[in-house]
Amino acid sequence: MLRQGCEVFALDADRAGVEHVRQLSASLGTRLPVENFQVGLIEQMPFPDAFADVVMCSSVLHFARDENHFRRMLSELWRVLRPGGMLFCRLGSRIGMNLERVQENRFVIGDGSVWFLVDEEMLLELGREMKAVLVDPLKTTIVQNHRCMTTWVLRKRP
Repeated sequence: MLRQGCEVFALDADRAGVEHVRQLSASLGTRLPVENFQVGLIEQMPFPDAFADVVMCSSVLHFARDENHFRRMLSELWRVLRPGGMLFCRLGSRIGMNLERVQENRFVIGDGSVWFLVDEEMLLELGREMKAVLVDPLKTTIVQNHRCMTTWVLRKRP
């Protein structure tokens, strides 16, 4: 996206990751201000309402501590998306694998770590609650019988 000249804003809790993106942006000559790339929490984004045409969230939501935390993160992603905009999420799920449940929506994945995992029913219900349009059918990849990653793409109604 940086190489294509898009106006990119990014948020990550990892300071080193943010610094890496700042350096990449500078090396590509994007002229984007360093303030576009911020350290912060997804559930407390510093961006205004209806700010972005597209929001991409990749490999973050499955780190939710519980359903409340998951919903707070999702709510912020949706809040900053403009009407008519698209939300692209890639997140851990249990679609396609039977995993050991340790709490309500928390499961042990192949490396022994515990992730907050969604299923098809939950994603479809969340979309209905948000009055979203499902842009593309859910797609899930089983990663070497270790974990499942699902792609969930929604459009915010104008």
